[in-house]
Amino acid sequence: MASDGRGSVIVRDGSWGFFFLLAYVGAAIYFISTSDGSFWAFILGLLQAIVWPAYVTYHVLILLVGP
Repeated sequence: MASDGRGSVIVRDGSWGFFFLLAYVGAAIYFISTSDGSFWAFILGLLQAIVWPAYVTYHVLILLVGP
């Protein structure tokens, strides 16, 4: 049997993907529940759920470094 020299690749990042999915769903529920219920507020809530780690990082750096 001939071999082309390629090995197998095993990716074990499934548990982190599930964690990030849960974090996104939780953030989406939070941001949508605090909106006024309009269509654009719903869309904005989904977008905020995507970028919420940037909010957290920014505020943590402000606390550590100062304004």
